[in-house]
Amino acid sequence: MININEESFYEGGPARSDLIINLFAGLTLLGLPFTFAAIVRALWLRYKITNKRITIDGGWFGKNKTQVSLSNIEEIRSIPRGFGSYGDMVLILNDGSKVEMKSLPLFREKQKFIEENMVKRSQTLNLNEVEGFATKS
Repeated sequence: MININEESFYEGGPARSDLIINLFAGLTLLGLPFTFAAIVRALWLRYKITNKRITIDGGWFGKNKTQVSLSNIEEIRSIPRGFGSYGDMVLILNDGSKVEMKSLPLFREKQKFIEENMVKRSQTLNLNEVEGFATKS
């Protein structure tokens, strides 16, 4: 169920080029595990990115569902793959846990959208509590 104020930015699966590259890698014996993983991702992994949250449906037969509110994201780390056509993204949450998003097409645009919609925690320092280099606890 989508909130009235929630706007969908991306809804879909992993990059098709991830599957194509890994199918070619499957022609060798060493590439077979990567090919199997790419097929599973292509069949059952789905992303939904809105201006409020990220939903990831994945796992075997798509039975695992993960939802992350954009206000819970502390940091985003990403790395390009597939000659830069797609990439992997790791969302580091406020509690230190990590959520992976693999083979995300046009990941730079999605990262920019997520960063623009993240609620930044204001960390203001109360100057009354500061004494020298230490703070009162």
